[in-house]
Amino acid sequence: MYGLISRMTARAGQRDALTAILLERVALGMPGCLSYIVAHDPADAEAIWVTETWISEDAHRDALADEAVKAVLRQGLPLIATFEDATVTTPVGGLGIG
Repeated sequence: MYGLISRMTARAGQRDALTAILLERVALGMPGCLSYIVAHDPADAEAIWVTETWISEDAHRDALADEAVKAVLRQGLPLIATFEDATVTTPVGGLGIG
């Protein structure tokens, strides 16, 4: 499996709008994605955490190449103030991922 944990900060007052865009990605369907969680950081009113688990790094890369996903991500980019480097993980199990 392939995992990513990332943190981004929305532009002032844009966290809810950015969250909605990130969740819109889920509605598009994400083949190979086992888990995709968007969470608000309670210590920072503009910060968002995204935790993803994929069957493989290739599945994640394929999802990012999808034109519908690219369109959703382009919508969100103007709302992002900062995007920290994602941490790559190797999930080994857990609720919902087997």
